[in-house]
Amino acid sequence: MEQYRLADLTAPDVRKLCQRNPLEDESILETCRLVFKDVRSRGDQAVREYTARFDRVELSQFEVTPEEWQSAEQSLDPSVVCSLEKAASNISKFHAEQLGKSEEVQVQEGVLCWRERRPIDPVGLYIPGGNAVLPSSVLMLGIPAKLAGCETVLLCVPPRSDGSVAPEVLVAAAIAGVGRVFKIGGAQAVAAMALGTETVPAVAKILGPGNRWVQTAKLLGMFHGVAIDMVAGPSEVLVVADAAADPRLVASDLIAQAEHGSDSQAILVSTSEATITETLREVERQLADLPRREYAGHALNASYAILTENLDQAFEFSNSYAPEHLILHLSEPRRHLGQIRSAGSVFLGPWSPEVAGDYASGTNHTLPTSGLARSFSGVSVDSFLKKMTVQELSQEGLSGLRPVLETLASVEGLEGHRRAVEMRFEKAGRER
Repeated sequence: MEQYRLADLTAPDVRKLCQRNPLEDESILETCRLVFKDVRSRGDQAVREYTARFDRVELSQFEVTPEEWQSAEQSLDPSVVCSLEKAASNISKFHAEQLGKSEEVQVQEGVLCWRERRPIDPVGLYIPGGNAVLPSSVLMLGIPAKLAGCETVLLCVPPRSDGSVAPEVLVAAAIAGVGRVFKIGGAQAVAAMALGTETVPAVAKILGPGNRWVQTAKLLGMFHGVAIDMVAGPSEVLVVADAAADPRLVASDLIAQAEHGSDSQAILVSTSEATITETLREVERQLADLPRREYAGHALNASYAILTENLDQAFEFSNSYAPEHLILHLSEPRRHLGQIRSAGSVFLGPWSPEVAGDYASGTNHTLPTSGLARSFSGVSVDSFLKKMTVQELSQEGLSGLRPVLETLASVEGLEGHRRAVEMRFEKAGRER
């Protein structure tokens, strides 16, 4: 990991350090366009061909069968099922609190306004697969979808080399209440959900993480009238640590994030030069016997540590970087919560590892990356809802608003608007 002193960096230097992997890639974009064109014209056959080409799997059918569901449930270790159920319980408890009812607001006498929520339906979830097994992501997406009231929730996951889906993923889907799973991955899965095929229903919104092809395909899906949650890049963490931080724990948090993949990023920002030095030494020690040390090593080589003069500077840099995950290894972490303006998910103190949020603390781990935390939130129940405003005016209420409405309609030159108000009172006058 490179080391920097914030005081020595110019504003352009800081901006460069905060830049992540750009999504723009003409070759990927062109491939995704071709996939969409093919899936639109040839449906399942195109999906089948791309699955054979990209995933090297020949499939006669895409949807997981009842026999496969049953086999997955029977083959899974009970301790894994128990862990998934406990994680699901915590995720459900946290997300259920987001369902508070919108109250009616009387903005003036006789004028009531409020918002009504309705589930987005149907929705499509994408879960990376192949060599990865990510049942936690199934819970993070499926549970809030069902809590929101989405009736039709389907899930796409790349098939394994033998054409199957990992049993952990299927059991997690069953726990989350996701009833339809398709063995399709990559851009062809996104295209199938966006456009619909003979087998895969078209959806109104697509959510979930994935590689650059998946994220580019999600962007293309928007041109076909499909909403998305966000464009999610490689995973990342930023740790703010003071002189009292334990270097072993700080190093473990950096490594836990780095092992996601070689394009992940783990940033250390500290007010203590000793903390940085000891943490980087500890990183080397802990990497030595890490099973995924090759991935983690590549990620850490592209990561860095920054020394700041005080915590105000540390949070100023953190807000500029806008990390997906922000961990505070500080003596009084909650005291500094107000200084955080941009972060996907925040972890306070040495007993709050990011791993807890990854799996089972209850918060969602589908979060904005690549600086998007400056303007996006992570997935929540709201991600699966749309809101419509409602107003109800009495005659007295409209009468009170009449001068304002007619004046503004006249200012904007919209006579039909003005008459729509005036005619109501003409009618009321005739009926008296």
